[in-house]
Amino acid sequence: MKVVNLKQAILQAWKERWSDYQWAINMKKFFPKGATWDILNLAEALLEQAMIGPSPNPLILSYLKYAISSQMVSYSSVLTAISKFDDFSRDLCVQALLDIMDMFCDRLSCHGKAEECIGLCRALLSALHWLLRCTAASAERLQEGLEAGTPAAGEKQLSMCLGCLKKTLSSTKNRALLHIAKLEEASSWTAIEHSLLKLGEILANLSNPELRSLAEHCGTLIRSIPMMLSVHSEQLNKTGFPTVHALVLLEGTMNLTGETQPLVEQLMMVKRMQHIPTPLFVLEIWKACLVGLIESPEGTEELKWTAFTFLKIPQVLVKLKKFSHGDKDFTEDVNCAFEFLLKLTPLLDKADQRCNCDFTDFLLQECRKQGLLSEASVNNLMAKRAADREHAPQQKSGENANIQPNPGLILRAEPTVTNILKTMDADHSKSPEGLLGVLGHMLSGKSLDLLLAAAAATGKLKSFARKFINLNEFTTHGSEESTKSASVRALLFDISFLMLCHVAQTYGSEVILSESSTGAEVPFFETWIQTCMPEEGKILNPDHPCFRPDSTKVESLVALLNNSSEMKLVQMNWHEACLSISAAILEILNAWENGVLAFESIQKITDNIKGKVCSLAVCAVAWLVAHVRMLGLDEREKSLQMIRQLAGPLYSENTLQFYNERVVIMSSILEHMCADVLQQTATQIKFPSTGMDTMPYWNLLPPKRPIKEVLTDIFAKVLEKGWVDSRSIHIFDTLLHMGGVYWFCNNLIKELLKETRKEHTLRAVELLYSVFCLDMQQVTLVLLGHILPGLLTDSSKWHSLMDPPGTALAKLAVWCALSSYSSHKGQASSRQKKRHREDIEDYISLFPLDDMQPSKLMRLLSSNEDDANILSSPADRSMSSSLSASQLHTVNMRDPLNRVLANLFLLISSILGSRTAGPHTQFVQWFMEECVDCLEQGSRGSILQFMPFTTVSELVKVSAMSSPKVVLAITDLSLPLGRQVAAKAIAAL
Repeated sequence: MKVVNLKQAILQAWKERWSDYQWAINMKKFFPKGATWDILNLAEALLEQAMIGPSPNPLILSYLKYAISSQMVSYSSVLTAISKFDDFSRDLCVQALLDIMDMFCDRLSCHGKAEECIGLCRALLSALHWLLRCTAASAERLQEGLEAGTPAAGEKQLSMCLGCLKKTLSSTKNRALLHIAKLEEASSWTAIEHSLLKLGEILANLSNPELRSLAEHCGTLIRSIPMMLSVHSEQLNKTGFPTVHALVLLEGTMNLTGETQPLVEQLMMVKRMQHIPTPLFVLEIWKACLVGLIESPEGTEELKWTAFTFLKIPQVLVKLKKFSHGDKDFTEDVNCAFEFLLKLTPLLDKADQRCNCDFTDFLLQECRKQGLLSEASVNNLMAKRAADREHAPQQKSGENANIQPNPGLILRAEPTVTNILKTMDADHSKSPEGLLGVLGHMLSGKSLDLLLAAAAATGKLKSFARKFINLNEFTTHGSEESTKSASVRALLFDISFLMLCHVAQTYGSEVILSESSTGAEVPFFETWIQTCMPEEGKILNPDHPCFRPDSTKVESLVALLNNSSEMKLVQMNWHEACLSISAAILEILNAWENGVLAFESIQKITDNIKGKVCSLAVCAVAWLVAHVRMLGLDEREKSLQMIRQLAGPLYSENTLQFYNERVVIMSSILEHMCADVLQQTATQIKFPSTGMDTMPYWNLLPPKRPIKEVLTDIFAKVLEKGWVDSRSIHIFDTLLHMGGVYWFCNNLIKELLKETRKEHTLRAVELLYSVFCLDMQQVTLVLLGHILPGLLTDSSKWHSLMDPPGTALAKLAVWCALSSYSSHKGQASSRQKKRHREDIEDYISLFPLDDMQPSKLMRLLSSNEDDANILSSPADRSMSSSLSASQLHTVNMRDPLNRVLANLFLLISSILGSRTAGPHTQFVQWFMEECVDCLEQGSRGSILQFMPFTTVSELVKVSAMSSPKVVLAITDLSLPLGRQVAAKAIAAL
C-alpha cells in the first residue's frame, strides 16, 4: 500500500493494531529516503493523533515511547510537541504527557549540529513554561476540588507536575541548557518569571505542607538559573591573606601619590580571586597599615605612612563600599573588621607607642567622618580599646609628653594644604612679602614633609607642585626693583626651587612634569629637572648643550663669583644663573687645576655660590656629579673637594632670611644627588645632619654577592616569614631594576617549582603575585609569553609541572593574566612608569598578526610532536580552529598582552588535542580550572575570550572539566556562536 502522508500511516497502524516494533519497521518502509523524522514532525503527528479523545490513545502513545527510546525522534521535537498541548482540563491526557516527560527529562542529550543543540535549549525552555502552566492549572483544580469535597484527583496531578518539575530542574545539565536558552530568548524567560509569580500566589493557600515545600524548592531552582556562574564559596579556613598585606605595603611604601581607583580595583581583584570574606579583607588592610607604620624608618617615611593610613586608606574603603553596593552590610563588615583588630592587642600597643597617641581613637574618628562606621559602633569599639589600654605597658610620662603625635599633625595638615593652594592662586606681584611669610612657615621643623605627605595622600601633590613651578617661573626675572624686593624675589625663587627638588626626590619627578601640551613654553624648572638633575637610573652627560649656555653670561657669572665679596641680587636673572653655573664651575675647576686660582679663592667662590641662594649650589653640584662620573680615579680629587665645599653651610651674619631652614633642605637634596657617585668613588662627604636617616631604603644590597643569591635568599626569608615587609619590597625592586624582568621572573618561578609542600606552594603563590605587582604588566608578558610556553613545549621540563608546584604555577599565571588584563586598559601607575622599559623581545615577530604566518610559538610546538598536523602552524589549520570570541569582539591584537594571551590559548588548545598526555596536559587542566574559579558572573571580555571555540569540546573530554558549569564559565555567552558552542558541549555530556 502506498501511504500518502504521515497521518494516514499512523491511522493505518492503529486500525491494524500493529505492535510498536512492527510499526517502526513499516514506517521505515513507507518513508525510505532523505527526510528525517524530525523534519516530518513525527513526534507532533503522533501526539496529535493520541490526544484526540477525552483520554489518550494508549497504542499511539506506545508508538511515541518506542520512537523516543529508539531515538527515531529527538528529545527537542518531543518537548516542543508536548508544550503545544494546552487543554489542561483533560486530566488523563495531561498525566500521559507528564509520564512521557518523566521518561527522559533527566537524561536529555543531543549529538547533532550546534543549531540542533540550541534547538534543544529552546525546546526545554518552552517545556518548562508548559510545566509551570500545567502546575498552576492543577493547583487551581485542586482548590476547586477542595471546595467541592473531592481533593484526591487534583492532588495526584499536582504532585505529578511538581515531581516532573523537580526531576527536570535537579539536573545541573538541564539548568545549564536553560541558562543558554534564557540568553537566546529573553522574552520567553520573562514569561517564565511571570508564570512563577502567578504559581506562587496560587500555591500560597495550599494546605498540604509537602507539596508547598516541593513547589518552593522548584521555584528556588528556577530563580538560580540566571545566577549559575556567580556562586563562589568564601575562604573561611584562613585568617591571614599575605597578598592583600603585601599590596597595601607596596602602595604605602612606593606609591603614596598614586590614584586610589587603580589600588581599589587591584584589591577587589585579589578579593575576588582568593574569595576573601569582606571583614577579613578589611582587617588585612588595617593590619598592613599598622605593620607599615610600626616598621617605617623615622622621618619622611613615617610621615608618609601616617598620611597613607589616616588619609588615603579611608578614601580607599569609601570606594570599596561603592563596589560592594550594600551600604548597611559594608559598615557592618568594617565594624566586624575592627572587632577582630581589637583582639590584636600587642600590635595596637606597639602602634600607640610608635605614634605616641591612641592610634585606634584617631582611626575610628576618621572612619566615622567618612561614613564607614556608625556613631554607636565607634563608641562601642572605643570603650573596648580604652579598657584594653589600661593594661598596656606605660611609657615614661616625661619622655614623649612634648612630642605631638603624627596622626594629629597629618589630619591637621590636610586642610592647611587646601589653604596654601588658595594662597598660591593669588597674584604673586601684589604681596610677595606675605607669600614669603607663608613659605617660611612651611620650612620650619617637619612642616614641609607633613604638608607634602598630606598632599600626596589626598591626590593634591600635582597641583601643589604646579603652583610652585608657576611661582618659580614668576621669580626668575626682575625688572626695576629695590634691594629689599630683590632679596624677597631671590628668596621666593630659592624656596620654590628647593621645595620642588625635594618633592621630585621624595615622590618622583613625574609628579612635577606637566602633561606635554604642544606649543606651550616649558617652565625653567621642568627643563632643568629633565636635563640637569641626577636621579636614580639617569646618567647625565656633563658636555650636553644644556650645560653649555651663552659664553658671555658664563664669563660675567665667573667674574661676579670671583671678584665680588657677595652675590648681587638686584635684577639678577636666576634661571640664567642656574643654567650658567655648570659652565662657570668648569672654568673655575680648570683655573684651579692649572694653578691660576688658589684654594682660598675657591673657598670664597663656593661661599658666594651658597651664601645667598642655595639653589645655585644645587645646580653646581648636579653638574659636578655628572662630571665626576666621567673622570679617571686620579682626576676626581678637586671636583669632590668642590662638592664638599658646596655641601657645608656658610657661617656668616650676612645671609638672607630662613637660611638655616633652606640649608637643611639643600643638604638632603645634595645627599640624594651624590649618593651614587660617592658610593662608586668610595668617598665620604659629611652632610649637615638633620638627625634622621634621609635615605632609609638606599643601598640595601650586600656588597660582593651575586644578585641571584640575594634574590633566592630574600625569597626564602619572605616565604618562611609568610609576609613581605617594606625593606624586602625595596630589595625586590632593586633586583628587578638590576636583573631585568625576564631574569627576575624566571628565577622566582624556578624557586616556586622547587617547592614540594602544598601549603608552602600556596603561600609562595600569594607572595609572588604581590612581588610581581612591582611591574605586573611586564612580568605577565614574560611569564605567559616566554616562561610558560618554554615549560609546556619542552618535554624535558614537564616533570617540574607535577603537583603541587604545577598547580601553584597555574594559579599564579591565571592571577597575573587576570590582573594585567583588567588593568591594562587603565594607565600604568607612576611607580611603573618610572622604571626603564626594556624590550623583552619583539612581540610582533614572536606572535605574528595574521594567521597566515606560522608564529615562532607554533613552530616550537610542531617540532615537539610526532604528528606535525595536530600541532602545526595556524597557516596549515583551518581558520575556524583558532577562531575565538576575542576576534568577534574585534580586540586590538597589536597590543602585546592580547597577543600573548591569544597565543597561550592556541598552545593550550593544541596540547589538549595532542596525542601525548603528561604533566603538561594536567597543567592545562589546572590552568583552566583556576580561570573558572576566578571568573565573575557575565564578565564579557575576560581572558577566556582568547580561547579558540574548538578548545571547549576538547576540554570536556577531561574528566575534571566535564561539568555543565565549567562549559558555561569558559564560553562567551554574550555571542550567538559562544552559546552554540556551549550548547553543543553541554548537550553531549
